[in-house]
Amino acid sequence: MVAALAGGLASAHHSFAVFFDDKQEVTLRGTVTMFRFTNPHGTLAFDVRGADGEVQHWRAETNAPSVLQRRGWTRGSVRPGQVITIKGWRARDGSRYIRMGEVRDAEGNLVGGRFGTADD
Repeated sequence: MVAALAGGLASAHHSFAVFFDDKQEVTLRGTVTMFRFTNPHGTLAFDVRGADGEVQHWRAETNAPSVLQRRGWTRGSVRPGQVITIKGWRARDGSRYIRMGEVRDAEGNLVGGRFGTADD
């Protein structure tokens, strides 16, 4: 019984649909502040200057390092201070949190591969 419950919790933890809205895709341009290439999910933090000139702190969740590597990512794919354009899906709670879809460098080159809404 405990194993069955734990399996359900693990599945819910990793479900895209629980946290992110596939109807709310956003594109943001910002500056990387941190990239963690760690389990269970990589995290990319970046700052975006809002229309009012204020800096907004955003965070993007991505896949585990094994999936990132299969898509051409490394620990050094993005670095603090690097300007990026990131596409992804907004958090359902409206926070400055997205599920990463793709990242492009300042020249418009795709960094690694794209990600979809499926949990890979």
